[in-house]
Amino acid sequence: MRLAATILLLLGTALGAALCLAEVKGAVDVATGDVATGDVAAGDVAAGDVAPVDFETTIRPILEAACIRCHNEKTADGELRLDTREAALAGGDNGPALVPGDAVKSRLFKLIALAADDDSIMPPADDAPLAKTQIELVEAWITQGAAWPAEIKLEAQPRIDFVKHVQPILEQNCVACHKTDNADGELDLSTRKAAFSGGASGPAIVPFDVKKSAVHALTILGKDDDQLMPPVDQGGPLDKELTERLRLWVAQGAIWPEDVTLKPQAKPYKGPPTPDTLELVEKIRADVIAKAGDAASGKIEDYSANVPRTGAAYHMVAIAGGELLMGSPAGEAHRQENEGPQVKVKVDPFWMGKYEVTWDEYEPFMVTKVDRAKHGARLDFDPAEHSIVDAVSQPTKPYTEMSFGMGQKGYPAISMTQHAANKYCQWLSAQTGHFYRLPTEAEWEYACRAGTTTAYSFGDDAEKLDEYAWYYDDSNEKYQKVGLKKPNPWGLHDMHGNVMEWTADQFVADRYAKIATLAENPFIRPEALYPRAVRGGGWDDDPENLRSAFRRGSEAMWKVQDPQLPKSIWYHTDARWLGFRIVRPAKVPAVEEMHFYWNSAVGKL
Repeated sequence: MRLAATILLLLGTALGAALCLAEVKGAVDVATGDVATGDVAAGDVAAGDVAPVDFETTIRPILEAACIRCHNEKTADGELRLDTREAALAGGDNGPALVPGDAVKSRLFKLIALAADDDSIMPPADDAPLAKTQIELVEAWITQGAAWPAEIKLEAQPRIDFVKHVQPILEQNCVACHKTDNADGELDLSTRKAAFSGGASGPAIVPFDVKKSAVHALTILGKDDDQLMPPVDQGGPLDKELTERLRLWVAQGAIWPEDVTLKPQAKPYKGPPTPDTLELVEKIRADVIAKAGDAASGKIEDYSANVPRTGAAYHMVAIAGGELLMGSPAGEAHRQENEGPQVKVKVDPFWMGKYEVTWDEYEPFMVTKVDRAKHGARLDFDPAEHSIVDAVSQPTKPYTEMSFGMGQKGYPAISMTQHAANKYCQWLSAQTGHFYRLPTEAEWEYACRAGTTTAYSFGDDAEKLDEYAWYYDDSNEKYQKVGLKKPNPWGLHDMHGNVMEWTADQFVADRYAKIATLAENPFIRPEALYPRAVRGGGWDDDPENLRSAFRRGSEAMWKVQDPQLPKSIWYHTDARWLGFRIVRPAKVPAVEEMHFYWNSAVGKL
């Protein structure tokens, strides 16, 4: 959630207000989430040491959230009511809840200050204790005379727990644009300390002061207001239920445990159900097993086929399993640190696409004539009428012409997300009865090198690139038709250049150290959406980026121009040099693995 520079207009004297609250006691940090564990002793706060504690803005929200549910006119545990001043002074079975000026004799303070494991603690053990800050504020208020306007009657309010109720809101709507390495307006919301320090325009959170807390105030603006947070193009406005949680959290003191660090998380998708489930993968796998034939015994040969629904031709090259010294040697020109240290790995047999997937193959998958939900399920899906192929999620309608005028028939498909490439593999698998997926980084490099150990599959001389690759010097500033350049020793075209190619792995800089103990079929299973590994270099790259060992990670910036709300899970419009090719492993994996390969980018950030 981007907090604009205009935060200052809403914050006003927020910083000053926060500092005044902090003066309640020198040791009190209004932003803390420290939970009391019996170390708050009566008498810690002397009336002369603190600023006045306001009942309406500070004490009321604490009592309404933590106490009134069990101590009201209808439900008075221990015959103790705390909903009015009169009732609190009268007390219950064990004496008065409040003795103005004397916290030691006030039952309210005694019970909230007990150790967390004490059976008598209030709130009771099935709820979290009050934070140390809140307890000290209550003590200070009592010590100052427990001022409480007679006309104010308290009513129970939901008690907001940061981890349960607020953390998901901030992680799904705010932290992506307000974290340590990407702090719009210099505002970092990933930690308590950073969030309460604020950004260029001051703090966005002022405990107990909702109006001066921009983290709430900007979320309730109108949809057409330029200051709305998150902006409309980032999924705003928030649901009223979420803004109310933020309001109550701030009103109750904005308690944030110090050890909780926030990380961006994807929003749960709210939309029609999808038939693209594990059950669907089980059905597809049953067909794959039935058609496995010779592949199961390792007897694989090159083959050509047509996409059953469209007739588009594709060609698969058989790759015998073997060993690979993965990465580049220390002395290779233009070597990057993330290309080593070299490690020996082994890969099982597989087929790989002779060419990059072309528009002839991909466009019929991408452009369909049915209405689809954002997650790609067709809205009219009926299991009685539609096949398992129809159940596979497919892209929503593209918002621009995706070849960008560079050519379609015979040209590589581009600008798809890894999720879209994964789903194409599942769509093709559902039609053919063969398991297709993206290659792992190990499989890709093994196939690219084709038994060589040089910088390129044709040697170390970059002057020969014109014979094998489309790149910056010879591409005429666009991709070219697949298969026009010489293939590598194993018959694969355009492994260097033309378009960079998706792999299945998470991109990690120290990959080779991580896979040192994964000698067979190494695979870095993705846990986050960015970065993921792409290989091979593209038409806009210089020679060094076309080397067999060159690695790059995907970036969110590849879809920065996407105008859709929210941004599409299918298109990387700004990556016009990005495509993919498919592999088919000879060994059919378990259904869980198939499901993971096809859905590893679902619900990730």
